[in-house]
Amino acid sequence: MNSALTPQQLHPRLDHLTVIDVRSPGEYAAGHIPGALNIPLDQLQRALPDLRAAAERGELAVVCASGSRSQKACEELTAAGVPAATLLGGTNAWAEHGHPLNQPEEGRRTWAMDRQVRLTAGSLVLLGLVLGLFFPMALWLSAFIAGGLVFSALTNTCGMAVMLSKLPHNRPRGGADLDSTLAELRG
Repeated sequence: MNSALTPQQLHPRLDHLTVIDVRSPGEYAAGHIPGALNIPLDQLQRALPDLRAAAERGELAVVCASGSRSQKACEELTAAGVPAATLLGGTNAWAEHGHPLNQPEEGRRTWAMDRQVRLTAGSLVLLGLVLGLFFPMALWLSAFIAGGLVFSALTNTCGMAVMLSKLPHNRPRGGADLDSTLAELRG
């Protein structure tokens, strides 16, 4: 399998691939490729034996919102000897090409993780600047967040996203959890 697939390449092969969505459970619940199984990126190592077995039965495609987390997941899987392809542009590109997403019928939709990070980082920087007008030491909050964003860009990792993924709105809904996903993957 190629190391990357476009939405046009993935769509006709959807029934023949195991699709793994590495976004947070909240993002996954807000809309995912039909048939995709949710294994958050931070749980990939725990799921490795089941992913290896699934790859022996057929090809794996890994998706996220934009393609960066799924690319990281593919690198981890390849390093572990598990072949997998990433979806270029992620579920955003999938939807832009007119392909369907399974979405909840009702209730709130969780924002994509990059949007949550931008809101949180921007709010903390703004808070640090406003508080800095009264308490000069508060400016260090803004400096710390700015440094974290630079580090995130240089390393292609995001500690803030990891922390935000632990919040209740980004956790499984309706009893869905990794154990039930792995049981389904074992099939």
